[in-house]
Amino acid sequence: MTQLKSEFLNIMLQRGFYNQCTNLEGFDEYLYNCEKEGKPAVGYLGSDPTGDSLHVGHIVPLMMLRWFQKCGHKPIALVGGATARIGDPSGKDKLRPFLSEETLEHNIKGLQKSFGKFLNFNNSANGAVMVDNWDWFKDINYLAFLRDIGTCYSVNRMLTMDSVRTRLEREQPMSFLEFNYMLLQGYDFCVLYQKYGCRAQIAGSDQWGNITSGTELGRRKYDVELFGYTSPIITDAAGKKMGKSEGNAVWINEDKLSSYDYYQYFRNIGDTEVGKCLRIYTDLPMDEVKRLEALQDKEINEAKKILAFEATKICRGLSEAEAAQDTAAKTFEQGALGDNLPVFETTDGCGILDAFVGIGFCASKGEARRLIKQGGLKLNDKTVIDENYHLSSVDQSDGQIKIALGKKKFGVIKLK
Repeated sequence: MTQLKSEFLNIMLQRGFYNQCTNLEGFDEYLYNCEKEGKPAVGYLGSDPTGDSLHVGHIVPLMMLRWFQKCGHKPIALVGGATARIGDPSGKDKLRPFLSEETLEHNIKGLQKSFGKFLNFNNSANGAVMVDNWDWFKDINYLAFLRDIGTCYSVNRMLTMDSVRTRLEREQPMSFLEFNYMLLQGYDFCVLYQKYGCRAQIAGSDQWGNITSGTELGRRKYDVELFGYTSPIITDAAGKKMGKSEGNAVWINEDKLSSYDYYQYFRNIGDTEVGKCLRIYTDLPMDEVKRLEALQDKEINEAKKILAFEATKICRGLSEAEAAQDTAAKTFEQGALGDNLPVFETTDGCGILDAFVGIGFCASKGEARRLIKQGGLKLNDKTVIDENYHLSSVDQSDGQIKIALGKKKFGVIKLK
């Protein structure tokens, strides 16, 4: 690969963020000239508000945008209030459910919170800004859009895009609504170029087709080169996408997931993923990353603790990271109950199945029963064998009952 000159792209390559770029040398030159002149480049990351929080799977491009800002450039966080009304067909087998206005408004506030954990929103030259594409789509004239934008697109080309082609190959229906999605995202890119001088879109590799929709529109309509840059999809050793824990998303916002559980997700990363995660999910200097990823055998656990602490510090703040670290140490190393373990308050006589469902360790009583048969649930460090057991004051120690799912998930039951 050609020697790169810009600080941002060198960091991206060193830390494993590179997958594809529409013109790597051209993007590098653009960034280098901005860095040399002390003038921030402008790039954006978009996310449709289909949920009220981002999760760990979204952090990869979000960390890229964080580094973009740390290198002196200006990030734009775009929420797709308009495109969420359609739904991105990328990686989907069917049309997304339509969301109400109230749900969209609620979700946008949640995404604002998620973005704010990783980006610095202020009035400086490279302060992040947040925009909603509903602002420019809500009053758009359909015929004018077809005439001005639709004429720049080839249906033949659109049919080759992965999001369309895979659906057609599987003979799964794709609505005309979804087929239009790439036009809207392409238009977003050009609006941001006109309003903010934005010339770069940063995203995960699954967005490549939508990104090139924008770069091609910029070239045809405005005679400008826009740049698309994607990261790889981060997977574990089994090939599973990062961001899922026992079937549940690892949420960024604390109202969706406790800081302790967020910490524990990274603490329990597989040994072979530690180095990759240190590069992607922390701000640690590369010299320290290389030292930690070289650790072997039992020492790798120290690297996992640092990974969990640093990742939690970025997302939840220093005090929450320290509290999660302290709880984990008390629970796993000292045999005590940490202060930040999940707590479920219930009445004397609560059934053991209800307790595990109530604290969130099991999705249903049926799942709890299966885990009991497998020996996976514990009460006060003893394996639960009776699914009809009811909790009482005799189970308490210092007013608390300790329960566990497997060897890594602990909680506290308090009887009223």
